[in-house]
Amino acid sequence: MNPELKKPIDRTTLKRVMSLYKPYRAEVALMLMVVVVGVLLGLVPPILLKIIIDDGLQKNSLSVVSLYSFLTILITLLAAATTMLYGFQSVVIGQKIMRQMRNQLFTHLQGMSLRFFTATRTGDIQTRLISDVGGIQNVVSNTFVDALSNIAIVISAFVTMVYLDWRLTALAVGLVPIFAFFGKWVGNFTRDIRKGVQERTSELNSMMQENLSVSGALLGKTIGRADVLAEKFDVENQELAKWQIKASVLQYVFFGMIRVITQIIPALIYWLAGWLLSKGDTNISVGMLVAFSAMQARMFFPLTGIMGLQVELMGSFALFDRIFEYLDAEHDIKDQPNAQALPREVVKGSVRFESVGFKYDQESPDWTLVDVSFEAEAGQLVALVGPSGAGKTTVTYRIPRR
Repeated sequence: MNPELKKPIDRTTLKRVMSLYKPYRAEVALMLMVVVVGVLLGLVPPILLKIIIDDGLQKNSLSVVSLYSFLTILITLLAAATTMLYGFQSVVIGQKIMRQMRNQLFTHLQGMSLRFFTATRTGDIQTRLISDVGGIQNVVSNTFVDALSNIAIVISAFVTMVYLDWRLTALAVGLVPIFAFFGKWVGNFTRDIRKGVQERTSELNSMMQENLSVSGALLGKTIGRADVLAEKFDVENQELAKWQIKASVLQYVFFGMIRVITQIIPALIYWLAGWLLSKGDTNISVGMLVAFSAMQARMFFPLTGIMGLQVELMGSFALFDRIFEYLDAEHDIKDQPNAQALPREVVKGSVRFESVGFKYDQESPDWTLVDVSFEAEAGQLVALVGPSGAGKTTVTYRIPRR
């Protein structure tokens, strides 16, 4: 049931993920409107800061400083309010999508035959239904709106930076490909690691389900192999720890490199501004340089977020793959096209087998059941007696057509 770790993210998977938002189009549209308002409000404070420095502080105009400082505070508060509003909206939409996926997965699994449940460990099913769906929470709740918000911020900040000084902007933007390359490289590793963590978690959950249930604990005590089971659990636990260490180290490396890059770029910007001033450039002012630095920080902070979202998204696609794998599992027992519903009023509760034969492998010449006939009336107690492997369980499975 497990796909290869190296399975690429294809358009089909991406479309399936995006289709999860279709039932909530109106709510998404409203959220996007709030995002746009928040982005536009966020552009204003750096421009006001330029006016405060150039027209207020340097000209000793207290009225200009007071007015634009007040406007800066007011607009900053409004921008913060819009951020909280669309953050709340994204969480609500994300939780609705997660509830929808859990319901779909649970309903689909209920339609699977008993063969699926006997061939699949309960711990793996629980991991997919609970842990995997829970693992995509950040993507469906935050990643979508954060991606749109960050992209809008980057574009609007870039336009404003060009307006302030295109030369400084060219230097700052020229280093952006480093972000994209490094983010894609880390994202590929993150996806493999995320899938490895979930598979080891599934293995551990299965062991706990098998050995810590009443029957499992009784069996372990009966055969006196508690030490062997504990050793096996320790081996799987160590494997899980190794995968989690890889995930943590990769995250520290990624954000450490991003931090280094974002600290180097301002130093280069100041050097270029100093060089332009030494050449007699009159476009460079203290207020413009401060506003540009603030706008640059406004652009690079969400740019870092976009790279982080890239890593998070590629890692989470491993979980989507595992969830879709179960949702795509076909029901091997289906009604015929002309099947008719059995009216409840005619159901009496009796069971009758007439010369029933059955075999699990259709290619095998050996039959599990051969010419089985019996009748059990409603309310009657019937016992199936026979040696192990005689087909008692198979008979009971045939009654609910499982």
